[in-house]
Amino acid sequence: MKLWKGRFSKASTSSADEFNASIEFDQRMYREDIAGSIAHAQMLGKQGIITEEESQLIVKTLKEILADIEAGKIEFTIESEDIHMNIETVLTERIGDTGKKLHTARSRNDQVAVDIRLYMKKETAAIDTLLQELMDALEKLAKEHTDTVMPGYTHLQRAQPVTLAYHLLAYYQMFSRDKERFADCLARIDRLPLGSGALAGTTYNTDRDFLAEKLGFASVLPNGMDAVADRDFAIEFIDCCAIAMMHLSRFCEELILWSSVEFSFIEMDDAYSTGSSIMPQKKNPDMAELIRGKTGRVYGDLMSLLTICKGLPLAYNKDLQEDKLPVFDAADTLKASLGIFTEMILTMKVQKENMESAAKYGYMNATDAADYLVSKGIPFRDCHEIIGRIVLHCIGKGIAIEEMTMEEFKSFSEKFEEDIYEKIAVRSCIKAKKSKGSTSFESVKEQLRAIQESSK
Repeated sequence: MKLWKGRFSKASTSSADEFNASIEFDQRMYREDIAGSIAHAQMLGKQGIITEEESQLIVKTLKEILADIEAGKIEFTIESEDIHMNIETVLTERIGDTGKKLHTARSRNDQVAVDIRLYMKKETAAIDTLLQELMDALEKLAKEHTDTVMPGYTHLQRAQPVTLAYHLLAYYQMFSRDKERFADCLARIDRLPLGSGALAGTTYNTDRDFLAEKLGFASVLPNGMDAVADRDFAIEFIDCCAIAMMHLSRFCEELILWSSVEFSFIEMDDAYSTGSSIMPQKKNPDMAELIRGKTGRVYGDLMSLLTICKGLPLAYNKDLQEDKLPVFDAADTLKASLGIFTEMILTMKVQKENMESAAKYGYMNATDAADYLVSKGIPFRDCHEIIGRIVLHCIGKGIAIEEMTMEEFKSFSEKFEEDIYEKIAVRSCIKAKKSKGSTSFESVKEQLRAIQESSK
């Protein structure tokens, strides 16, 4: 039975009911809806809007309904449209007219707004935990690979030698900022819309501060029209999800490359790989590829909600029924991706020898050779040109810079001495970095110490 049927002289068609209903997807907010209703009933009783006995009966019955939903004893119906009306219908069936009093001083507009905010608070906490687990995994791996040398890249070309720990800690910092973004977003989610009514408030003597305290909100939204009409907090939440997915996707792209025969820097664990239906030799990094693919899906969620909201006049419009699907999908996708990614990197095998071997070739010590000449008093731009000509010479001969004879070095500059060989050794190049936040072994240890200190 429609709870709004009084105004209408004709029943809606079954196709209209099906199209209009949101119960198929918003039923996942049943806990939040009941929590909001319990707090609302307690407030109505406290304020004398309904009797204390009625308030207590509503609260008791709502708790019983929650238990029955959890036990699978309640079947939601399209006829009741959404989670709010489904629960209110069951409540009214159980306690009669008293159940009809629950909706006093509220609208489904502020009811759904409080539901989605409560849901997103829970999801933000879950994502925060998963991000921390991933960061812990990266810290663990970095500690294990402070001495593992690998090529650092720009433009996907070998650039300068770094350590794997340094590379991993770069992602650690990205995910730490993702964590900060969600915490910052939570500050705007954590504001109570309940009590705003449909858009203009209510004539009843309600207590919104009491509702905020009962539901654990940090503050009350000061304008009822804004409270029911905007979803900027949901857009921001999905944006945070999209940025975190982007960071996962970048990392996955590297893992996919590193696991190829051409790189052979890592090997994915069998449990996080798949094979080919036709090529027996294949071992595919499908989990990493799926995360990379699902990133586009979350971007779509963000664009979807931005587009839903872009042309809406104030206040509530039915378009906002579509806000929940992108929120649910973005949160679900990010949580699943974070979980599988953390498991995947903790089980992958690092091919240390291949990494270090790759770091010895590609003229990645060219910058250090230029810095060597700078230390001898030659301007950097001149050094850059000299080393550029040396690299061209080595390419022509098919040798590394460190394989040049002293006579060859001297032919380019008399400033070269025997100590050049030590200066351009791969580990010497890493060790020589002095700037804060560099790849030097000591700097990486300092970065790890800072992480440990911040987690205390």
